[in-house]
Amino acid sequence: MQTIFVMVKCELGCSYEVAGKAVETIEEVSEVYSVSGQYDLIMKFHLAADVDIGRFVNKAVQTLPGVKDTFTLITFKAFA
Repeated sequence: MQTIFVMVKCELGCSYEVAGKAVETIEEVSEVYSVSGQYDLIMKFHLAADVDIGRFVNKAVQTLPGVKDTFTLITFKAFA
């Protein structure tokens, strides 16, 4: 299992629609938060170990209507 975070910049006025569409259509999404700053949303995904992260982000996230830009963070270890 691998966990990634994808920060998403949306077209103006589209962040709620993008968040809703991600939750509805992307099975691997764990959480979606609206955030302040350079990006509008941060999405957390749990992916199988054999999933190509670049291809996943390209096909599942960047193609959502209203997505303007993404920035992906790959995690190494979770601390409890």
